Amino acid sequence: MRSHNKSIATNRISRRNFLSTSLAGVAGTGILSTIANSVQAAEKRASKKHLRVERIERTTVKVPFRRVPARNMARELPHWQYTEIVEVHLKSGHVGFGETLLYYTWNATSDEAVQRAQGKNAAELMWDDELGAGLQMALFDAVAKAAEVPVHALLGKQVYEKTPLSWWNIDTSVKDMALECAEAYKQGYMSYKTKGRPWFDVWAQVEEASKVVPDNFKIDMDFNDTLLDAERAIPILKDLEKYPQVDIFESPIFQTDVAGNKKLMAATDVNIAMHYGTPDPLVAIRENICDGFVIGHGANELMASAAVAAMADKPFWLQLVGTGITAAFSLHFGGVLSHATWPAVNCHQLYKHNLLTEPIVVKDGFAKVPDKPGLGYELDRDLIEKLRVKKPSDRPEPPRLIETTWKDGRKMYFGNTGEVNFVLTPGQEGVIPFFERGVDTRLVPNDGSKEWKELYRKASRKPLLIKG
Repeated sequence: MRSHNKSIATNRISRRNFLSTSLAGVAGTGILSTIANSVQAAEKRASKKHLRVERIERTTVKVPFRRVPARNMARELPHWQYTEIVEVHLKSGHVGFGETLLYYTWNATSDEAVQRAQGKNAAELMWDDELGAGLQMALFDAVAKAAEVPVHALLGKQVYEKTPLSWWNIDTSVKDMALECAEAYKQGYMSYKTKGRPWFDVWAQVEEASKVVPDNFKIDMDFNDTLLDAERAIPILKDLEKYPQVDIFESPIFQTDVAGNKKLMAATDVNIAMHYGTPDPLVAIRENICDGFVIGHGANELMASAAVAAMADKPFWLQLVGTGITAAFSLHFGGVLSHATWPAVNCHQLYKHNLLTEPIVVKDGFAKVPDKPGLGYELDRDLIEKLRVKKPSDRPEPPRLIETTWKDGRKMYFGNTGEVNFVLTPGQEGVIPFFERGVDTRLVPNDGSKEWKELYRKASRKPLLIKG
């Protein structure tokens, strides 16, 4: 439920001054100062010569999902299993590592980025978001190891010793959501984030999940605009807010609908979260159309966005997605950002392996911010060798047929089209029947039959509705 932000307000300014301030100017000035201090600190503890990048290695691995995520990610996001490990070797002998989730990232590391980094000072490179997720992460790890400090010491002043994490899974059946919430709670998490979709019964999902976790366990639901408009959204949000576990609604309707989102803010006491940047942050803050933000991207842009959120006294969660490697990197941002008080979404809980030699331990919803040099974790190199695969030339796109059924006998089929959001987009366009009780969805196994192939062919053209 909505409450006053409990963050450490280190950069807060008055609302009047804030609304007359150039966000880009203030945030830009702040990040430039942070970068300069970061580079100077690194070079003070390790010579420029020793910070030179000697070589960069990249390894693609295919990481299997756990059982419950596997049967749900298979519908729309099977390609999330592929991640690229990047290792940076410095003249000092230190080796840093990072990763790029190849088909869900703010920027993948290109061959050109690798070539550009060769022979350069790693400390001077690490803030360049254009290098891509994996290479940037590896540079931060390598420089921090060479300087014998944790990564967060390169990001700014530490304000938290521990930071909140959320368990994540894609939209699932009612039964699977309850299973995942129970598993999250068992492993020390106090927050679960999932998707709210018109092809699942959101009322039953929340009702059954709430039975297996205590009232202070929080459920956050991301609708990705599928509630379409305030008039249709409000009755559903009012139904769900009755459960004490429901804490955040993310993007219930289109974020550009300023008037509609103001209605949502007035209608519900549940926090409303929006992805930072749409609409323009000044508009979002001035019009007060959300309680907080979702912030990600590269280190440079992330820190600038976080600075604006802090000035506006808006909490946010960090959204840096990958295996345990990315989650470890995210912990360091959580340690220095005053308003990163909503549980971070890293999605590493999806996988059977976190690719590290030890787990990220969560207790009472929080994980400790590492204090060892670098990321504070080591890469499980033996496992990396076992999971190594050839890097796909394109995003893997196995044929998939999805069936949604309603209580009155209607059925709708979706065949993948080459687009990642081949089911979400029709939902956002209102093609899929709006949220109803009793609706369920499954992946139809490919039995090789003529019937399956014909149904897949038709459903790949456009969603196919069959009346009961």
